[in-house]
Amino acid sequence: ISECRTAIVAAMSEADRLIEVEDYANSVGACYRCSEVVEPLLSTQWFVATAELAAPAIEAVRDGRTRFYPEHWSKTYFAWLENIRDWCISRQLWWGHRIPAWYCDACEDAEPLVALEAPTACPHCGGSLRQDEDVLDTWFSSGLWPFSTMGWPEETAELEKYYPTSVLVTGFDILFFWVARMMMFGLRFTGEVPFKDVYVHGLVRDEYGAKMSKSKGNVRDPLELLGTYGTDALRFTLVAQSAMGRDIRLSEDRIEGNRAFANKIWNASRFVHMNLEDYDPKAVVGEDDVAGKWIRARLSRAIDEVREAVALYRFNDVSTALYRFFWNEYCDWYLELAKPALQGNDPARRAATQRTLVDVLDAALRLLHPLMPFVTEELWRSLPRVGELPASMVLTSMPRGEDFLRDEHAEEAGERLVAIVRAIRSIRSEMNVPPSTRIPLLVGGDAASVNAARALESEISSLARVASTEWLSGTERPRGAAVAAAGGVEIFVPLAGLIDVDAERGRLEKTRAKVEKDVARIEKKLGNESFLERAPADVVAKERGKLADLQGELGLLESGLERLSEVEG
Repeated sequence: ISECRTAIVAAMSEADRLIEVEDYANSVGACYRCSEVVEPLLSTQWFVATAELAAPAIEAVRDGRTRFYPEHWSKTYFAWLENIRDWCISRQLWWGHRIPAWYCDACEDAEPLVALEAPTACPHCGGSLRQDEDVLDTWFSSGLWPFSTMGWPEETAELEKYYPTSVLVTGFDILFFWVARMMMFGLRFTGEVPFKDVYVHGLVRDEYGAKMSKSKGNVRDPLELLGTYGTDALRFTLVAQSAMGRDIRLSEDRIEGNRAFANKIWNASRFVHMNLEDYDPKAVVGEDDVAGKWIRARLSRAIDEVREAVALYRFNDVSTALYRFFWNEYCDWYLELAKPALQGNDPARRAATQRTLVDVLDAALRLLHPLMPFVTEELWRSLPRVGELPASMVLTSMPRGEDFLRDEHAEEAGERLVAIVRAIRSIRSEMNVPPSTRIPLLVGGDAASVNAARALESEISSLARVASTEWLSGTERPRGAAVAAAGGVEIFVPLAGLIDVDAERGRLEKTRAKVEKDVARIEKKLGNESFLERAPADVVAKERGKLADLQGELGLLESGLERLSEVEG
């Protein structure tokens, strides 16, 4: 038996593989090395009666003092605690918190002495004491974490300020082992829940949804990904895919795409700096133009969307709102709209545009900072500003929507401009008109809509590369023009002289025939029950993705052919 002691202790330390730990004190086990039956070597196992601890922890979640996000994890929490058994906290390890129990060998019948402070002598006979050799279960020690790290049991300033904490972020696999233990101990020893909210995140899996495993060879080294794509890109990717209640499928394509987003942020900031040579942050500037008012209103809405999503722990919605605003609205639209003012001869308009560029970029970088801390810190510190610069961007406050004026009239005008320009660009793309070619434009519709669009004539001409614009009245519909409806008006682009209609139709019909053939092939494959049953799930998903892309392409080709018919009509 003595020769097997080490083996038994090792087995107990390896997830209690020898026998169930709750029954260890009264059981007979077998050495996992030599298979010899051995008697239990431990005279005492320490248990915690958990029913009394579990009841307050259950009630705290039921009455809303602690909430789970997603909420359905509370059902798992209840299932554990409502069926809890007494907890064996003895562990036969060489490290950990020693169980605070002492024995006197001289007093054979004396009960173990349990005390938080180590006693100096036996209270019965005055003899020497030996401490129990076992250590506390790791989860017992971890359950004390929320308050023991702040000086408990002393009433420290840190404990008063930071306990209870606001939110615990954790994985579902330790919901019982750690979250429930902290709840039980927090309520027992402090009278308060240890945290108000519990955010349960998913697992990071490979791009096909399989759990990462060394044996499968699908584990991705985060340090390798950081070195290849950058920390900010990886962080943003993980947040963007953190939909509540769902696991993350980590794809290098997504990380690479978000590296492009980091580059976009950098290049947009470079553009702003290149146009600030004469900028004075202390100067008083005039009112913004329509474009400036529009981007400020869009920023205000993006801020509100981000703050609301953060409050609900919808972090993927945070990334979506920031990506859409910074790339689609600030970079793709406002930076282009700002160029005429920056390059024009009106100093007042230039100064107002510079101020808007800086104000919006400053707020956008602060919004992005928690997700992409490194690139945003670097760029934010280089912005011109009034006053002393904080030691770090993390010490600044998050922007608020009310910090930026919402001019609903300007916002509506900006949305009309974006819609009209997009429609013109769509016609260019479908009709294969080169982006460098300036085109004639005719705009019709009811008088109010036409006048509203006419107020944006210079912006439309600049962004859509329009050579001339004619404003139609009544129900005029010119022949031989591609047509689109956007921003409350009808848009006509006369294509005579811009394209060879017959050649363009031939090109589109040839491409359509090829795409239709590919669609039919994939539909046949996906309609084969044998293929669906035998093929791996990732292969089936990839084929369905191809089909969706081809069907989208086919729709664009059909739209292009319809426009050609309108031109001939």
